[in-house]
Amino acid sequence: MLNQLTEDIKDAMRAKDKVRLRTLRSLRAALQKKQIDGRDGSGEEAELSEQEVLTVIRKEAKQRKESIEQFEEGGRDDLVAKEQEELNVLEEYLPDPLSDEKLHAIIDDIIEETGASSMADMGRVMGPAMSKLRGQVDGGRVQQIVKDKLMG
Repeated sequence: MLNQLTEDIKDAMRAKDKVRLRTLRSLRAALQKKQIDGRDGSGEEAELSEQEVLTVIRKEAKQRKESIEQFEEGGRDDLVAKEQEELNVLEEYLPDPLSDEKLHAIIDDIIEETGASSMADMGRVMGPAMSKLRGQVDGGRVQQIVKDKLMG
């Protein structure tokens, strides 16, 4: 993934695509920070797993979404457009999100496996659900679906 990112940065430079270049450089910096933060005692940078890379990309995308909301509230359409362009670039690197049907089916299976039947069992469902779905779907979305299923 990091090699692909480096190639994409080079392509963006050649194409003089400023938005893509700015976004990819920002993403590379976030990934490098994650590598440095994960150093072991030897001082070597940690190799990031595919899952860790996706987590960083999702975090960057989430920051853009939050910025878009704030700029919309503030009436800053110029900044909304800038953040949306960057979000569009980041989303190219994310796998397609799970469909609602598949997500509901996975959560139904976990509820059945844990024997959860009420809101008191929410923690018993959320742990395995987030372990299985981490990186594939927003945690808030999972929480809302679990809550709806346990209440209904």
